[in-house]
Amino acid sequence: MSVTIEYLWKDRKRYFGLPLSFTRYSLSEDRLFISVGFLNIKDDEVLLYRVRDIDTCRSLWQRIFGVGTVTVISSDKTMPNLVLKNIKDPVFVKELIHQQVEETKIKRRVRFGEVMTTDADGDGVPDDDDFDR
Repeated sequence: MSVTIEYLWKDRKRYFGLPLSFTRYSLSEDRLFISVGFLNIKDDEVLLYRVRDIDTCRSLWQRIFGVGTVTVISSDKTMPNLVLKNIKDPVFVKELIHQQVEETKIKRRVRFGEVMTTDADGDGVPDDDDFDR
């Protein structure tokens, strides 16, 4: 039985701006995929509702060749950091992933809360943990 996945975005790792590698990246409605190899292929994926943060980086050489790196940080145990290296239009890809992450979290009703603490007295211990001795 063959399963067809509809991809929203696909690209390859690029060298000198050209897609001359056997590393392929793709984004579906609910997952981000990486496939590496020619004869022996390794496939990995990250479920979008597990994505915690997305970063972009563009060195001088990457900017010259019109590529960049997008790093996806997730709560996935097997793939906590997924690096999409030397991809075309990294800022667009970051925003596309961000939109899909938000839509997926809303559909699955998943939210990761962030804990914020205050240290009003300046003793280096968050006020929530302060206690009188």
